[in-house]
Formats: sequence, C-alpha cells, structure tokens
Amino acid sequence: MTDDECDPRYQAVSSRDARFDGEFFFAVRTTGIYCRPSCPAVTPKRRNVAFFPTAAAAQGHGFRACRRCRPDAVPGSAAWNVRADVVGRAVRMIGDGVVDREGVPGLAVRLGYSTRQVQRQLTAELGAGPVALARAQRAHTARVLLQTTALPVTDVAFAAGFSSVRQFNDTIRAVYARTPTALRAETAAVPATASGVPLRLAHRGPYAAGEVFDLLAAEALPGVEEVTGRPGARTYRRTLRLPYGPGVVAVGERAPGPWLEARLHLADLRDLTTAVHRLRRLLDLDADPYAVAERLAADPLLAPEVAARPGVRSPGAADPEEYALRAVLGPEESARVLAEHGTPLDAPDGTLRALFPTPADLTGHPVAGPLARALDGGALRLDPGADRDEAARALADVPGVGPRTAALIRTRSLGDPDVPAPDVPDAPRRAPWRSYARRYLEAVTPG
Repeated sequence: MTDDECDPRYQAVSSRDARFDGEFFFAVRTTGIYCRPSCPAVTPKRRNVAFFPTAAAAQGHGFRACRRCRPDAVPGSAAWNVRADVVGRAVRMIGDGVVDREGVPGLAVRLGYSTRQVQRQLTAELGAGPVALARAQRAHTARVLLQTTALPVTDVAFAAGFSSVRQFNDTIRAVYARTPTALRAETAAVPATASGVPLRLAHRGPYAAGEVFDLLAAEALPGVEEVTGRPGARTYRRTLRLPYGPGVVAVGERAPGPWLEARLHLADLRDLTTAVHRLRRLLDLDADPYAVAERLAADPLLAPEVAARPGVRSPGAADPEEYALRAVLGPEESARVLAEHGTPLDAPDGTLRALFPTPADLTGHPVAGPLARALDGGALRLDPGADRDEAARALADVPGVGPRTAALIRTRSLGDPDVPAPDVPDAPRRAPWRSYARRYLEAVTPG
C-alpha cells in the first residue's frame, strides 16, 4: 500500500465509512463527480481522488454532486458545534440563512470582522467563501423543494433564496448536471393532497431518539409544543417563529434509516433553510456520537452508561431566545406569559395555536424582564453565530439568572457541547463533551 493509500481519508472512502459523511467529501477527477465517503460506487484509484472540506469547495472546483449518494444531504460536520472561533460561528450563521437575508456584509457585521477577513478565513479553512457556502445550501434547498413539492419551478427558485431564475438554473446545472425540470422528474409525482414539505433529517451514527423525545415531552409547552403517540412511535410538533413568517413542524421519533422524518408547514417557503437548521440544532443531528463515546468511555464513572446508551444527544433549542426566557420563567409562568403575550397563529394547527412572546414583549415582566431587556437591547446574543464566552459573561450580569440556569441556556440556546454541570465537580478530562457527560450523569446521579 502506498503512502497516499494510507491516507485516513482514503481508507474511510475505501471502507465506505459513514462516520465521516459530512466531515469531508471526495471527488473523482476522471468523472467530475464528488461524493460522501460512504458512497456505494466502486472505489476510485487514489491518484484520481481529491478531498475537500465542504461540498461548496468541491462545487467550486467544478465537480458535480453524485446521484447515488446525494452528498448534499449528509449531516453537517460536528466541528461546527464544537468550534467557537470565527469560522465555526460563520458556518452556523450561514446555515441559519444570514447570508441569504443580509448578504456577506451582514454576516461580517454580526461576526465583528471585515468582509475581507471573513472571506479570507473561510476560504483558507473550508476552500470556499461565504457566498459559495450559501450557494451550495441554496442548491440543496432547491432540490428538496423540486422533489418534494408541486411548486412551479419559478417559485422554487425564489423560495430557495436565489435572486433570479437564471442564477437558479445555472446553479442547478452546475451542481447536479441537470435542469430543474429533469431533477424533478427523477422522483415520483407529488400527490395532490400532500401538504407541507416532507424531509429526511440525516444523522450520524446511532441516535437515542427515545431520550430526546422524553426530554421534549417533559418540556413541552401546551399551545407551542406537543408530543403525541406511544413511546417508540411518537411525534413532536411545535410552532416556529421564522424570519419571513410562522411555521409548524412535525418530527417522528423513528425512521427506517439513519434519519428522522419531518414535515414543515411554512407561511413563506423562503424560511425552509432556516427552519431545517434550527430543527437540526434542537435535535442535535450533526453531533459525532463516535467521538463523544470515545472520550466519555474513558471516564470510569460514565463508561457503563456510555456502553449501555449509544447515541445520546445534547439537544439544543429551536428558538434560543424563547428557551432562555422559558428557563427563567419556569413552566407555569411560561404558560401564563404565552396566554397573555403570545402571538396567535392565523390558523391554529390542532393544539398548536401561538408563537411564544419575543423578548420585546416581556421587557416589563417582573421575572423575565432583565433577561428580556438584555436580549432585546443586544447586550446578550444567543443566535447561532454568538460568541459563547461573551454570552456567558453577559448572562452572569443579568439579575435573576443563576449559575444553573446560565449553564442550561449555554447548553441549549447556544448549543455548546462543552458546558460543565454547575452542581457536580468539574472533570476537564470529559472536554470537549461535558454537555453530553451531563446527560449521562443524570442517570448516574439522579436528582
């Protein structure tokens, strides 16, 4: 075996190792196609293979997405959950649709860097700048809409975030080597009675769905959320406050493959990318359970639990500000606040009838007021690109937010995978997965 063939990335491709899907991509120079590591096609010769850190980088070098393995539909790299630097923050914000809504200048302002600095850092690490990363995301959103809805092609173009039909057509041809019409024709016709956008939300490795749905059921706020069905076959539904309008999402607990099945009902389809990103953060679908297990299994206290409970996740929040306010208010007061200040849906969806109040709605509340004012005034940021350390310092200055609540907000609202439990001795050896360790510790040290 040559040195090139000993490359761990090539070995992952040769063994079709799904653990690395989304962590990197490989392209075949002789075919002009890029794939995920687990692609079932015949393994190409090493000399014909090029590796890329992102799908956007592969597309930028002229490679087209594989039709067999759908490399644009893989889980995101777990690195973006862990990293707190400018690149990690930028990727999370691009996933949330910031570039589509505010452009690269808006992204740069949120990061506190110049557009040139953001472009340089992303290109150096990811092989693609913010525009290319957002373009790859728009292409994936367009494919989902083309293949799961009966929307006219022109409507798909603008719903996916493209500024013109011509840009949309050119991008689809470049990424998929087909026209939008041909891409749609590859799937069965969408039934006339179908409603919403059906999705398969991919995850990496084992996924302890039961524990995630147990937590969602325990926390559900009537009117905003509900969990129905029997354990093992439950459905989680909730309302979403999105940039262009409200939405309702339903996610199933079980699926026949490495994904969760969901359906999104959106007032404005331009919110699809943002809604999916927030749902993935809530359900912690981009985590790397193999890396978590490897680290935490070395802890004698946690090792038995890690072995017995594969795929434990550290859920985030569909709406970071909502979660923070509810953490301060508690369940009973959250219900009262929803009844008094919630935004009613124009058309209630079953038991789901409202959006939780915004921070601006609660600045005068006797309990949530200080936190609401910090959020509304910008002193505290909890969006996907927020600096976690700055947010922690800001939380410490908010009256009424104690260490335990602050740790919960950092874990859930900010999606920080490495928050030590404030009520147990810290164990740095569990870093960078102390948020996951806390999920295991709840079973080891109940109460």
